[in-house]
Amino acid sequence: MPRVLQVLEVVVPLGLAGALSPVMLTEQTVLLAGPGGRRAAGRYALGAALALLAFAGVLVLFGRSISLPQEPHLDATLDLVLGTLLVTLAALLRRRRPRAPRRRSAHAEVGPRAALAFGVAAMATNVTTLALVVPAAKEIAASDLRLPGRAAVLVVLVGLASAPAWVPVTLTAVAPGPAERALRAVAGLIRRRGRLLTVWLLAAFGVLLDLRGLLRLLGV
Repeated sequence: MPRVLQVLEVVVPLGLAGALSPVMLTEQTVLLAGPGGRRAAGRYALGAALALLAFAGVLVLFGRSISLPQEPHLDATLDLVLGTLLVTLAALLRRRRPRAPRRRSAHAEVGPRAALAFGVAAMATNVTTLALVVPAAKEIAASDLRLPGRAAVLVVLVGLASAPAWVPVTLTAVAPGPAERALRAVAGLIRRRGRLLTVWLLAAFGVLLDLRGLLRLLGV
């Protein structure tokens, strides 16, 4: 159990940071209000979660196949490489102009049949979430957890990072009225501040990985 907790100490923050996706949350809010309703939104969530599970699962399997160090943390070189990539991505996002919001009608016309593929495409092009999932997946691959433990942590990672896709559907199923009002408010807040917060989180995790890698190289 302590080994699992050590891995979760890295995976959970990265998964939560990956969940800050204003685009996906906005798309789900619009789908819920569209003609397909919760059915379309549910399939969108399923597509997004499956795409993320496939991406993270491949990283974990690939990491195991190349015999990453059997420790609860990544090796120093990989820490430095991934940390530098995250800092670089944060700098690029900070310099890039925000994307113009898509037209509501374009999303509202997505029906249940197309929603699954729409969810897969949305997650596959969600660069910031995927970037944060990479070090988390590598952390799982580098651990000495047995297969059930790695699978459980992988599910936690996917569940957290795909939260913008499945949480709105769950909330509206439990309490439709209050949930819809709350989701609109949260989506508006993330649209205004989510980009800046994502940049800072990417930079912060990148710096932490670089520091950890450097300290390990120095034997501290």
